[in-house]
Parts: sequence; C-alpha cells; structure tokens
Amino acid sequence: MSRPWKLRQPPTDAVRELSRRHGLPEVVARLLAIRGHAAGEGTTRHLEANLNALHDPADLPDMEAAAERIAQAVSNRERILVHGDYDVDGVTGTVLLMRLFALLGADAVWHIPHRLNDGYSFGAHSVQKARETGARLVISVDNGTAAFATIAELAAIGVDTIVTDHHEPPLGELPRAVALVNPKLERSRYPFRELCGAGVAFKLAWGVAQRISGARRVREDLKQFLVDAMAYVAVATVCDVVPLVLENRVLARHGFRALEGTTNIGLRALLESCGLSTTKLVAEDVGFKVGPRLNAAGRLDSAAVAVELLLSDDPGHAKALAQRLGELNDERRRIESELCAQAFEQARAFEDASEHPVLVLAGQQWHQGVVGIVAARVSQRFQRPSLVIGLDGERGRGSARSVAGFDVLEAMHGAKDHFLRYGGHAQAAGCEIEATSVDEARRAMCARASELLGGRTYEVQALWIDSEVALESIDERLMAELDRLEPFGANNEKPVLVSNDVRLAEPPRPVGDGSHLILKLRRGSRVLKAMAFGMGARVGELRMGEPLHVVHTPRWNWFRGDRSLELVLHDFRVGPLPTYA
Repeated sequence: MSRPWKLRQPPTDAVRELSRRHGLPEVVARLLAIRGHAAGEGTTRHLEANLNALHDPADLPDMEAAAERIAQAVSNRERILVHGDYDVDGVTGTVLLMRLFALLGADAVWHIPHRLNDGYSFGAHSVQKARETGARLVISVDNGTAAFATIAELAAIGVDTIVTDHHEPPLGELPRAVALVNPKLERSRYPFRELCGAGVAFKLAWGVAQRISGARRVREDLKQFLVDAMAYVAVATVCDVVPLVLENRVLARHGFRALEGTTNIGLRALLESCGLSTTKLVAEDVGFKVGPRLNAAGRLDSAAVAVELLLSDDPGHAKALAQRLGELNDERRRIESELCAQAFEQARAFEDASEHPVLVLAGQQWHQGVVGIVAARVSQRFQRPSLVIGLDGERGRGSARSVAGFDVLEAMHGAKDHFLRYGGHAQAAGCEIEATSVDEARRAMCARASELLGGRTYEVQALWIDSEVALESIDERLMAELDRLEPFGANNEKPVLVSNDVRLAEPPRPVGDGSHLILKLRRGSRVLKAMAFGMGARVGELRMGEPLHVVHTPRWNWFRGDRSLELVLHDFRVGPLPTYA
C-alpha cells in the first residue's frame, strides 16, 4: 500500500532563530523546531545534555525511607532479594542494584519471574522466593506499584518491601510497602515523570550512595559506580521506549559513553557478540542489536541467562552466555517468522475490513513470548488493529496492537465477557482467554470497533518528512551536526529526509534472499550507498537514467573500526518531482 508523503512545516521564524542563535545548519534547526524546541536555554541544555541537569534522587517519593532501610539491611547483614522483571528494563535494573550491593558488601540475591510460568510482577512466586532465600527485605525493579496482596503477604511473614517502579499507579489506595519509589505517584514532587524502571533503580542507587556517604556528594568509589551504571540505564531507556528527552536524554547520552568504555565483562561480551565492540554506539545499535538479545531470554526461556551474563566476572563464561543469547535471539526470529507467515495467512480469511475492523487471530502452540511482536507485524501489514493469541490447549494468552487514532483497549472492552482477564492501553494490550471463547471475542471486538469507527475507515498512515536535503549536502559535516541530536528514540525521532532528483549510479543489487536492495545513488559527482530493506519486490520500478526521489535517514555504517556514510531508505518514487499531501 503506497503511503502519501507529507512534508512537515515548522514556523520559518523559529527555524531561522534556532539556526542563528545556536549556529546550526537549517536542516538541524528544522528538526529541533519540529520536535518542539525554541531558541534559548532549553535548547542549549538539550544539545549539551550535561550531567548537572540530573535531578536529586531525594526528590523522589519515599527515597529517604528506602535509602535508610537499605543502609540498615547492609549494616545488619540482612538478606536482600532484588526482584526484577523479564524484559530489558527489569534485567538491567536488577543487575545495577546487584552490582551496587556487591560493592557495599551486602548479602543480596536476585529473582526474575518466568514469563510463561510466573507471569508479570509480584505474585505467589515472589513470596515463595523470599521464603526460600530467607530474605528480610525485597526490592522490586520495574514492577510492584499495584502488588497489594503480595506486599501484604510478605509483610505477614516479616519481610519488608521497597518498590521501585515507573508504571502508572492505581487510583486511590497504594500498597503498604516500606517505600514506594515511583515518579508517577500523585504525591511525587520529582520534576520528571518519564524515567524507565532501570532509571528509577539508578536513582535509588544514588540515594543509597548519598546515605552511605553521609552527604549529597558521594564518596569516590560510589561516584565512579554511578557513572559506570549509566550504561545499564542507557540500554533500558532506549529499549523500554520512554521519551528520550530531558533527564532521560542525559542518562542515555552519558550512558552510551559509559557503555562504549565499559569494563563490565558481560557487557563487553554482549557488545562483541553484536559486532559493536569497535563502533561508536548509537540508539539504533542498542534498540536493534543489544536489546533483542537481552529480551530473547525472557521471551523464549528464562531471563536469568541475561542477568547471569551481566553479573559475570569470568570472560569465558560471559562469552558462552552471550553466545547463548545470540542463539535464543536467532530462535526468536525463526519462531517470529513462522508465526507471522501463519498469522498473515489466517488474516487473509478476514480480508473485508468493514466486516472485520479488528483482526483476532489465534493458533495452537503459537509461542506466547512473541505474540506481541507478531501482532505489531500484522497491524503494520494490514493497517488494522490486531489481537494475536497463542493457545496452549484450552487456554491462551494474547497481545493486541493498534493503529494510529484507534483505541484497541476500548474495542476489547466490548468483548470483556469473553476474556478471563485483560488490560493495557490504547495502542497495546494483553489478555488471557479460553480457546472456546476466541470466536465470540472476535465478533464482539469487531462489533465494538465498528461502533467506534462510525462508518469511517482507518487512514493510510502518511510518511512524514522532516526536511528536503540535496544528496550532495549529506556529508561528514552534516552528520556531525545530526550526531548532536543523538540518542534518537521516542519523542526525539531519527531525522526523515527526502533527496529529490537523484539517479542510479549502477543497477540495483538484491541481497539476502532478495527481499532487500543495495542502491548506489548519484547526483552530480556525489555518490552514496543506500539500503532499501524489505523493498526487493520493487526492484522492477527502478530504471537507470530515470529521476529518482528517496526518503531516507542517513547513518554511519561501521565495519572493523572503519565507517562509511550510507542512507537507509523509507520509500522511493520514480519520475516527476513528488508532491506532498
């Protein structure tokens, strides 16, 4: 389906003032204006991303109580159980606190729930683990804000709980933990709400360091630990897709520097297994190479492998664990590919979007660890919300993904009587369901979606372009300016540029299984390589000598320590100059 191209139009005066005041080329000034920046101190702080922009952890709710209880546990040699989660955010936050406790000489152990056996957050497994380990203090990472029953059960057996979390709290009463460290609590006076789970764990570590040091200025070994620990926070911040602005931008930018120079044996082994040990890291590397490996363990098996890797001090063991994560990620991709093919085939039976405005797909033995990824692929392919359910006998678990402007959770409300349980938000949700209820849930969701649409159809999503830029202007100087905007991610998206009136310098070359293309683009004397991922089927549209217009993002491609400039294509058109919708 061809997408309309739309060129963003930031205010000319704002672009001109940003360019003048901050000494920026027009294309970079346009990018800043489009992302809501105006000339002034705020933009200076954004570009510089200095560590002094980090907020005092003491401003987080219950930080003093949390730091005091942890200091007491360290001093009294009480056993501490760090309770994480099975995604990248939970894994890195768990490792961060375990590394801190090792430095402090604390008696600490960790636990990560199993996605399929234990489910999300605190539960019966959490209480059982506290009993087994003899823990007197449990610290949650990336979960726990709504764990009323489990926190009460722990208290009943004499175990204190400190919650560190970043999810929205329930309305009204909160669990009775020793401390609830969450920037999103209604009573929070913390200036920034959007930390990831590992970011909150980092703030807890900082607060504990202040308490142990007896001052806001922490002792030197703890200061160095915090600088190094930003590597974990950077990985989690990118992979958990929290806004990469303000404090998150500072943590990620400095965290990437820490990651590039890390002495953590597990992190180094992971970077080497990703082919990133000799490159300058950018958010794309972390999001598409590092993160999927760490997540693969929790999706297919146990995230314990990922934690063990990042806690390992044995190079040989770390290399083996990193290799295992690579194998799990390869297996995840294989399963994902197979499930996508099956889901796409099943979706074709519901081709009439007016009758089936939501695609509800289900299959026996569809791996529940990847149904969310498959749902996203289905929604992207068919431009409709989807719910993909992995059935295991009589029951199943599903993940829903939506398209822009449609609340998929509201559609699920229409089928609430057919789910065992469900929840989420407008763009992504999940459920548990009896296998015999799938057809009724499909009918009910489609009926509710039709009501919500009111006869409208889903809009074809436009390809939004930030700026026109001549091919010959894409050089090292421009890339250096664009690098000042890194790390890219949520709320600070990668630049999407259009270069018009270029030509093929040589015939396009299919690569891989033929689904991708390598192009050499020329304008005047300037020639650049371009990668056209997933566009192999369009090779017949490309002809030597014909005017070509390409929408792309420029990037550095690193290979064995050397770099080359290339474009990653989002779309192309052949023929007359394009018009923008």
